[in-house]
Parts: sequence; C-alpha cells; structure tokens
Amino acid sequence: MVSEVKKNCELRMHKALENYKSNLAKIRTGRPHAGLLEHIVVDCYGSVMPISQVANISVSDAKTITVTVWDSKMIGAVEKAIRDSDLGLNPVVNGTVIRVPMPVLTEERRKELIKVVKSEGENAKIVIRNVRRDANNELKAKLKDKLISEDDEKRGQDEVQKMTDKFIIDVDKLTVDKEKELLTV
Repeated sequence: MVSEVKKNCELRMHKALENYKSNLAKIRTGRPHAGLLEHIVVDCYGSVMPISQVANISVSDAKTITVTVWDSKMIGAVEKAIRDSDLGLNPVVNGTVIRVPMPVLTEERRKELIKVVKSEGENAKIVIRNVRRDANNELKAKLKDKLISEDDEKRGQDEVQKMTDKFIIDVDKLTVDKEKELLTV
C-alpha cells in the first residue's frame, strides 16, 4: 500500500522535474539549439501545427539556426510564426531556407531571463510540494480506512519528505546551472 503511494509520488515528481528541464531548454542563452523553436506553432492550411511537423530544424553554425520548410508555400507562415514568437528572433528568408541568427544577449536581457528561470524553478517546486501533499493525504486516508498502520503511515510520510527534498535540490541545481549559463558571455 505505502509502496504504491511512494511509487506514484516519485513518478509525478519526476514528471515535474522533466517538465522544468524542458522549460529551461526553451530559454535561450545566445547559443542556438534546435529545441529552441520546437514549441512554436504554425498556421498551416487552416490548422495549427508545431513547426517540427512542417519543417526541418537544424543548427548550421555557432550563431544560426536553419529552418528548411518542406512545402515552399509555407515559408511565409513559418517565418511569421518565428518572428511573432516570444523569443525575440528575426528570421531571414533565403530561397527555400529560413535562417534564424541568434542575437547577442544584452546584460539587461540576461537579467530578465534569470528572473524567468527563477520563476519557472519556483513553479516546479510548487508542483513537487503539491505532489507531496497529495501523497500525504493519500497515506492519511489509508490510515483512516485502516488499510495501513500508524507506523507505516509515519514511515511513508518520512520517505515522501525525503523524496521531496531530493527533487527540490535537483530543481535548485538546475536553476543555478542555467543562471551560470545565462551569465556566461
């Protein structure tokens, strides 16, 4: 009974951590990577699709992402989607290829991005703490229904707390690493 609750709790905390890592990957540091554009959606013949379903995204050099659109009629829509995204990028169309040069980050922009990173980190911690609360409530319910003993409930809560602490430390480490990455010129 207790192991079920712990397993479910760990799974949900792991998902929260993975989601945080994914969100951090979208925050650009001045270095291009293909994942930077993956969350952008394009209006494609009346339906909305992720950019990765209408084009190939690759890194051509240390400062440029190259987007090769499969359907030449979609080049304008893809360019508009990149330009209108919240990333502050200015794509350049070159025949059938869209080049996205990465602008140099200013000190002010770096500080703004660090605030975003810290905010995302806090959100991840909140999700992890909510998972802990749910697991503890589940353990209390099992105790009330006499499915587990008080000792099992106490031991389960202690183990859930240790798990929570471990995931919070992981979030803090990821946040510090991303801050260092953003401050590196």
